Amino acid sequence: MRSMNLTLVLTLVVIGLMAGILSGFMGVGGGVIMIPLMILLLGYSQHEAQGTSLAVLAIPVTFLAAYNYYDAGHVNWKFAIVMALAFVVGGYLGSKFAISLDQSVLKKIFGIVLLVAAIKLFFDK
Repeated sequence: MRSMNLTLVLTLVVIGLMAGILSGFMGVGGGVIMIPLMILLLGYSQHEAQGTSLAVLAIPVTFLAAYNYYDAGHVNWKFAIVMALAFVVGGYLGSKFAISLDQSVLKKIFGIVLLVAAIKLFFDK
């Protein structure tokens, strides 16, 4: 476990703030922001970054952001609950599979997913 010096704490705060701001602004955060930043800024392995990102999201960190969207009439709670329940099952199954993979394979899969998502978003009308 790393000691919590001021530089590390500030780095963690910056990662959390960026993920939170972008999560509230665009609905992204954990995988898209925190994982790459933990790898680049903290030297985490792909497994460490993914596990830590999931641990952050285990607490309802986006509740206030979701509430703002709800307050503006932009949340379908029935759909959200169904997806959340499926997310729990999928998260368990996906994590079991991911921890069995070599880090280099996991990084490549992660990169491909981000690249495909970026291309689709960029070229969609």
